[in-house]
Amino acid sequence: MTATGTPARGPRILADLTPLRLSAHYRRLWLGNTVSWIGQGMTTLAISLQVYDITRSTFSVGLVGLFSLVPLIVFGLYGGAVADTVDRRVLGLWSAAGSAGLSAALAAAAFAGFHHVWFLYGVVALQAVCAALNSPARSAMIPRLLPPGQLPAANALSSMTMTSGMLIGPMLGGLIVGYGGYQAAYVIDFAAFGAALYAMWRLPSMLPDRDRAKGGRASVLDGLRFLATRPNIRMTFFSDFCAMILAHPRALFPAVAGLWYGGDARTTGLLVAAPAVGALLGGVFSGWTGRIRRHGAAILLAVAAWGTAIAVFGLTRNLWLGLLFLAVAGWADTVSMVFRNTMLQAAAPDEMRGRLQGVFVVVVAGGPRLGDFLAGSVADVTSPAVAVTGGGLACVLAVALLALRGRGFLRYDARRPTP
Repeated sequence: MTATGTPARGPRILADLTPLRLSAHYRRLWLGNTVSWIGQGMTTLAISLQVYDITRSTFSVGLVGLFSLVPLIVFGLYGGAVADTVDRRVLGLWSAAGSAGLSAALAAAAFAGFHHVWFLYGVVALQAVCAALNSPARSAMIPRLLPPGQLPAANALSSMTMTSGMLIGPMLGGLIVGYGGYQAAYVIDFAAFGAALYAMWRLPSMLPDRDRAKGGRASVLDGLRFLATRPNIRMTFFSDFCAMILAHPRALFPAVAGLWYGGDARTTGLLVAAPAVGALLGGVFSGWTGRIRRHGAAILLAVAAWGTAIAVFGLTRNLWLGLLFLAVAGWADTVSMVFRNTMLQAAAPDEMRGRLQGVFVVVVAGGPRLGDFLAGSVADVTSPAVAVTGGGLACVLAVALLALRGRGFLRYDARRPTP
């Protein structure tokens, strides 16, 4: 490890744990976030199960996602603007406390036998508001806790947190609801927030740099105007849209499971899990990312790899081969996310980091939903095979066009980050 925080030269395969050793504040924040993500994964599944138990309607269960998506998009941008105005530690602490309080309300309602679907929808919407306020603040803190050379490793560790929450949380949630009821899952989620709250409590003050901010006021429009004049940062969002909108076949998995593989709901579950497994492996074996300097080129190559893997998945009719290519796509998504987030944190000035992370929240939340709609529409007009393979090829073509138009993005050097 060099004095500037740059990883020492030498081969590394597994995830670089140096950020956890280097900063006690970051270590507590990462551990607390990991525990709370798993708890939230449990609660997400428990709410879906409870809504179905009350209504016996899959449409009602689908509305859970809608009640979560709209607040994330609306408050994601605003939450980022607030994070550039107030003490980010305080904002993170209060928003995490709000999420914990909502889990406590779910547990209390379940113990009291208060089973009303409108109450669950309301809690889901408020949880999304808390997440939209918490995520930009927490992400904007990382460059203040670690040297620039450790940001790729830190973002790889963050990808493992998110993927673990998506994989482990629902599995534990199903077991806990089965044995202890909904109230048990909600109580455990409430307790899990204790780790995140403790980590936030121990942080120093995280006031944003206001030397160049306009009077310290929160303005979403200022953030968007800044983004419009910063081609490298803007390209990180365009590249993600190529993958998430053009080549996102998740909505087709139920149809694909039956039509291509003669499977059932268990086959669908395997298809859903495969990209997450690949993403987790991408984080586990991410030690090499710290040696990459051309982050822009790495992002475009990773997104092209995603599109290629999805296109090949659309051509195969062997289940295990299909799962392999979905896992490759998940791995490529992790690589893209690591470098995209690193560029946002390193190239953006501190007084803009919250707002750009808010845009990131909106892209991550909204892109896959638009991709689901596009894939479903194309498959309905043509066929699932055309939608999947055509979407993957369209993603690769779009990335090639971005590379032709964004030569500066290809030349982006992490040693001299420019937005």
